[in-house]
Amino acid sequence: MEIIARNKKVYHDFQVLDKFETGMVLSGTEIKSIRANRVAINEAYIMEKKNELLLVNSYIPEYEQGNQFNHVPNRNRKLLAHKREIVKLSTAVNRHGFTLIPLNMYFKGRWIKLEIGLCKGKDKRDKRQESAKQEAKREIARAVKMTHR
Repeated sequence: MEIIARNKKVYHDFQVLDKFETGMVLSGTEIKSIRANRVAINEAYIMEKKNELLLVNSYIPEYEQGNQFNHVPNRNRKLLAHKREIVKLSTAVNRHGFTLIPLNMYFKGRWIKLEIGLCKGKDKRDKRQESAKQEAKREIARAVKMTHR
């Protein structure tokens, strides 16, 4: 599995409750641009419209050697998932106020897959507690390292 793009900011701003793997409907020049590792999913999110999942606000720049058939860089892209997964995700978003956010884009064999997360937003207090826990872990690791010397 070769990771193309990773959204690291998600884990700081959101609590990821569940992960799903989806495919994407892409054009030829989009695939060539993705193979050149030129993609950004940091500001992207996923919305449900007419029982379909759409990747919104992702950026795949135009392919440099493309011609008149080049793609639009910021277009909405359809995601491929099973119908029951789409229903499960849309009810979680509509009833419970969760958000669907892309976590990773990667190659699985010759296919391009998108890992999406069912996320719940963190508030400032949660972020502070998380950073305090991480700092405590670092301090413990330093103390253990010093005692082994």
